[in-house]
Amino acid sequence: MTISPITRPRPRRKSPPAKRGLSPTQTLLALAEKILEDGKAEDLVAIDLQGKSDIADYLLIATGRSQRQIMALAQHLLDGLKAAGHGKLAAEGMRHGEWVLIDAGDVIVHLFRPEARAYYNLEKMWGEALSEAVGHA
Repeated sequence: MTISPITRPRPRRKSPPAKRGLSPTQTLLALAEKILEDGKAEDLVAIDLQGKSDIADYLLIATGRSQRQIMALAQHLLDGLKAAGHGKLAAEGMRHGEWVLIDAGDVIVHLFRPEARAYYNLEKMWGEALSEAVGHA
């Protein structure tokens, strides 16, 4: 399992991700990361689930500073993914803005307020669950 924090500053891409030999899932992940970075999301982490879970290929986790920012990030992400042709999207938690989950198929995005992210600690939960599953395979 790979948990990779996304650090800033990141160099701007000179060409679209698809032209650099990325898979459609990696292109979707890169687009979601870019949209969230543009919206000033913090502490982005991508967890690679390929071959380890059937729910998705990647979890993308990010933090927003307020409920308003989380709801704006979620809406901006939904709009950006739809504009890029990713029409089958589902979102949960948009009304409250404490934790929003966006299911984009092969990429699941979790947007948290800092307190909720610390409480649920998905990075640790998925890290331990995957380690145990791989160890018993």
